[in-house]
Order: sequence, then structure tokens, then C-alpha cells
Amino acid sequence: MEEKDSKIYSFSGFRLDAAERLLYEGERSIQLPPKAFDTLLLFVQNAGKILNKERMLTEIWEGSFVEENNLAQNISLLRKTLGENPKEKFIETVPKFGYRFVADVTADDSGVEVLEQTRARVYIEDADGGIHHISQDPASRTALTARSPETRYVQNGDVNIAYQVVGDGELDIVFVMGWISHLEYFWKHHLFASFLERLSSFSRLILFDKRGTGLSDRVPINELPTLEQRMEDVHAVMDAVGSKRAVLIGVSEGGPMCSLFAATYPERTAGLVMIGTYAKRIRDDDYPWAPSVEQRAAFIDIVKSDWGKPVGIEERAPSMAEDEEFREWWATYLRMGASPGAAVALTTMNAEIDVRTVLPLVRVPTLVIHRTGDACLKVEEGRYVASRIPGSRYVEFSGDDHLPFVGNQDEILDEIERFVSGIQEAGEFDRVLATVMTVCLGSGESGEAAREPIRKQLEFSKGREVASHNGFVVAAFDGPARAIRCATSIAKNVSGDIDCRIGIHTGECDRIGDVYSGFAVELSERIAEKSDLGEILVSRTVKDLVAGSGIVFEENSIESFEGLDGEWRLFSVK
Repeated sequence: MEEKDSKIYSFSGFRLDAAERLLYEGERSIQLPPKAFDTLLLFVQNAGKILNKERMLTEIWEGSFVEENNLAQNISLLRKTLGENPKEKFIETVPKFGYRFVADVTADDSGVEVLEQTRARVYIEDADGGIHHISQDPASRTALTARSPETRYVQNGDVNIAYQVVGDGELDIVFVMGWISHLEYFWKHHLFASFLERLSSFSRLILFDKRGTGLSDRVPINELPTLEQRMEDVHAVMDAVGSKRAVLIGVSEGGPMCSLFAATYPERTAGLVMIGTYAKRIRDDDYPWAPSVEQRAAFIDIVKSDWGKPVGIEERAPSMAEDEEFREWWATYLRMGASPGAAVALTTMNAEIDVRTVLPLVRVPTLVIHRTGDACLKVEEGRYVASRIPGSRYVEFSGDDHLPFVGNQDEILDEIERFVSGIQEAGEFDRVLATVMTVCLGSGESGEAAREPIRKQLEFSKGREVASHNGFVVAAFDGPARAIRCATSIAKNVSGDIDCRIGIHTGECDRIGDVYSGFAVELSERIAEKSDLGEILVSRTVKDLVAGSGIVFEENSIESFEGLDGEWRLFSVK
């Protein structure tokens, strides 16, 4: 840093007094942590010039070794404090080179009258350059606490889903937070707020709380949303804001849902970004990186006993785990996002997620991002997800933090911005993920009279008849739980009058208009032929995708079908 700088720097309504180490917006003083002030001073002293990270780390933390995320956190704090928005930028990220202060800066040596300071936040700095919050005046909430955007609601069925829209870019981004969310508490910590504001600087950013959490309607614990229902909620929110097509960004648990959405609705998905994500949440021989059943049970016990505290912070944000302000915000965010019972139910439900068979069916541009030392979800899980999606781009960054807004968020945001800027116009999609239900009619019951009651059940369940031939009625559904419930209604209300067997599989279909064909259709027909009268028989893929639905299965058999590769584990719906 320059020694004995006595200049007063002015830019965009702010004044920075280098000698007195004070920042003013108009007559209001803004308290900054020492290293954040040093970062801002270095920027204004070099306005318009590119500063590389190495120089900034050397000059700001002279004589000390620190990681890049210290610099990234200071820059995120400054962006929030200065009120960056899509129309007014202060700190520009120059990919692969560093940062540049882009506001017009003037400097003079005339001195400044010290104005009465508004009491705000007080910080101390430790010997390693760490920043710790030690007090706060609740009446004076400075720019560190963001103002939340307007929250609106859309009804999906009988449940109201809370959502927000930020920014006005030409490209839509739907951001799906994992585990627990609360729209308005997103904005109450500067790191999260900065992350979202940066996303909104190059998009129209769409945020929502899944049903049962945050500001969306609370639902009974046994009715918390499955992946399928979360997809429906995304649909409802996109329709409410007039979004025909969007990039989906899924964090952690949000990743599996977004991959399922992308495979099911490629025409609505411009691209897919998954950050710190996974394919499966319980370890097995083919997926050895996930926690064991015992480890998940131990974490659920912690959720039961410690909800209200900063649960899971050491694995999700180790670089901020000792920061008292962040711990307080995280604990409040979790409490506001879900009740203790809902948190346990969500954690239990998420343990059942398995989208391994879905990933190869994602056909939209995909970016998978993971940190090497992620203490919550192992880096091998991100590598696995990317390896299973055809043509996906995988980017791995150093760091231990799981939450993308903690640590060096700029490198993640830079990668996302590059990715979305390269997305082309939508193509024609003739292959989609669908759940196919085949009703195999008994001999002599293939006429219209036999089909009509089945069609009534399809209409009620929002299924689409896609084929009808040789005693089969074939229907497609957007999700497996809906298909199973339709099949249950047919078995209960129709099978007494008509002999029928039912098979269900979720897989890739060839689609031309309203006609579906291909492997998934053929397999569902074979499964239906294996079932007993009135029985609903499903593939393991179907079972894995209805985690949390309350549907109970019993293992039936392992089958091989002539002309179809592989062995198939089949389950009866109970």
C-alpha cells in the first residue's frame, strides 16, 4: 500500500478518506473491516487498471500468507457495501487476469471534515488477517445487510410457492438451493447476497422456496415435496413469471432435481449448472463416496438434537465456521427455513435420492462445478455426475467450502457467466425422459369399451395416451409418482371389471408429436407382461425416483428380457 496517502477519493456518491481511513456515502459513514478498507483503497488508487490477485494479496496482506478466498470475501463485501447492481458496476472481474475498479474516481488533498459517524458494525482483525464481528447496533443496518427483493406467490395445486425475480437480463436463470432455503434470509448475509446479485447482473434471476420450507406454504411432514413435485413447482414459478426457457442452477440437493427437470423438459431448459452436487446419498458398492446408512443416521440425530444451532456449518462452510456473524446468520437461516420436524423429514427423504440412471439422459448443455476439498460432498461425486452426462463440462476448483457463496465465489461465478454466455438457441428435442405406464389387457378385452375407463383415469392423473396396440394401452407421465398413483386407481377401480396387468418404467423415449416409442416404451410393455392380474410392477429406476412419496414397494424379481440388454430388478407396488 502507498504510505501516508492523504488524498480524498470521490466516486459515485462515495468519499474515501485515506488518511483517516473513513468511507462516506453522502453524510453517512460506513464501517469497513480493516482489510476490506485496504482492498478498496488499493482499487481507487489504481482505478481503471487491472490488478492481479498476486499483487493484491501481497500488498494488502504484506508479510502474511493468506488464501485467495480472503481476497474474494473482501471483494464480495465491497460489492455489497457499494450497492453494485446490473446498471452500476464498481469492481469488474477480468477472467484469468484479476480485477479492475471501473467507477470514475477523482482525488484531492484538501482534507475532509470528519462527520459524526453512524454507529454500525464493529470488527476486530486477528494476526492472520481474519475478520471477526464483535458488535452491532440493530437500529443501524448498513449495506452489509441487503434489502430483500419483493416476494410473490404462485399457487400450484393447493400449495402457494414463494418466489422472487431479480435483474432484467435476456437470459432466465432459475436458482435452486439445496436442503433448506428461505428467500428473504438469502439476502441477510452479504456473501450470499453478493453471489445472487452477481448472477442477476447477467440474467433475470428467479428464486423460489420449495413447498414446506421458507416462505412457501408449510405442508404436513409426510407430504414434503418429492423431486417430482419440486419439478412441478419450478414449472409453476416459470409459468408465473413468463419464462419459456431457463438455465437451471442446482446447488447440492438442488442438482438431482435440476437434472431430472432437464431430462424431462429439455424444451424448457436452456442449460444446466450443478454445484457441489451428487447422484446418490447413500453409499453402495457402485457409489462408494456417499455416507453410509449409519453416518446419515448420526447426522439426522444431530439435526434432531441441535436444530436452532448452526447445524452442519463445519462441513458446509469450514472457512467461515469460526465467524460469529456467519454462525448466527446460518443458525437463523436454518430455523426460519424449516421446523425441526421438517428438517429431519427432508434430510431423511434426501438420503433416498438416486438419479444415476437419469444423468445419461440429460441432453442440454451442462456445467458441473465442484471444489476439491468439499467436506460435505466428496469431489468424486461431482466427477461422477459429470462423467455420466454426455458432453458435460466439468470444472474443479480448490477449496474446502461446500456452499458456493463462501470461499472464492468469483471463480465460480466467472465460470457460470462464461457458460451461459455460450448457450445457443434451443434446438428440436425428439428424445425426452418420461415415465411410461403400460396396461396389458386380458385376451378379448382390447376393444374400446375396455380402454375407455383407463382413459378416464389417465385424464384425471394428467397422463397422455401415447400408443394403443395389440392389447396394450401405453401412457406417458412427467413423473413416476403420478404414474404409480394413476396405476393404483386403475388397479382399484378398473381391474375388477377388466383383466389387466400394469408395468411402469422411467427412461428415455423417442418423441414425435404425441407419439412415444423406444426403449422405455418397450421395457414397460415387457414389465407389464410379467406382472400378475391387478398387480403394478415397476423397474428399480421408478422406485429410486419417488423418494419421499410414501409409496411402499416389495422386491419382486430380477428379470432379463429377450432383445433388451441387462438384468432388471422389479418391484411390486404395495
